[in-house]
Amino acid sequence: MRTFTFVSVVIHGAVLGTVLLLQAFHVGPLPALHDALAFNDVTPVVIKDIPLAPPQRSAVHTDSVTSANAAPIEAPARITPETEHPNDVRPLGGVEGALPGGANSFPEIGGVSGATLPPPPPPAPKTGAPLRLHTGILPPQKIVDVAPVYPPLARASRQEGIVILETVITANGSVESVRVLKGYPLLDGAAIEAVRQWRFTPARLNGEPVPVVMTVTVNFTLK
Repeated sequence: MRTFTFVSVVIHGAVLGTVLLLQAFHVGPLPALHDALAFNDVTPVVIKDIPLAPPQRSAVHTDSVTSANAAPIEAPARITPETEHPNDVRPLGGVEGALPGGANSFPEIGGVSGATLPPPPPPAPKTGAPLRLHTGILPPQKIVDVAPVYPPLARASRQEGIVILETVITANGSVESVRVLKGYPLLDGAAIEAVRQWRFTPARLNGEPVPVVMTVTVNFTLK
C-alpha cells in the first residue's frame, strides 16, 4: 500500500515538472514596438480681435428752449445801478405804516369783515310730554305714602306678591296715570288705588320741574 502511494506521488511529480519545464522554455512571439505619438501636419491657429460696434449716440437737440430763469450766457450791454432800498414797501395813502381804510381798520379774517356773532338759538319749546328717568334728571322722592288695602278675597286665598306699576308723575309731584306691568288679578286693583294717592317731589331737569315716567312696586304680605 505504501509502495503504491509512493509510486503515484513520483509519477504525478514527474508530470507536473515536465509541464512546468515546457512552459518555461516555450517562448512565443514578442510584442511589436509602437511608434511614439507624433503630431504631423500641425496647422497653427491665429486669434484675431473682432472689433465691437460703435455705441449709439442719442440725438442732441440744438434748438432747445432757454428758460427765463436761466443764467445769462452773454455779457450785458450795460449794468443797471442798484437802488439803496430795494425791499422797501411804499406806504399806503401817503402815510408810512398806515392800513387801508384807516387806523382802526383790520384785514379780513376768515373771509368775514366786521361781522358780529349770530344770536343764540331760542330754547326748544316745552312739549309737556313725560320723560323717562335718565342721567341728568333729578328723580322724584315720595313724600306721601298710602298703604294699600288688602283685598278680602286675596286674604282669604292667602295670596301674596309684589305688583309692579308704571306711573306718570306730573311736574307738581302728583300721580297722573298708573299701568300694571306685572301683578296678580286679586291684588292689582288695590295697588293702583293706593299709588294714585301717593305724592312726590317734582323731578327736575336743569333745575326745572318736568313730568317723568317712573316704575314703582307695591308689596302685599300677610301677617
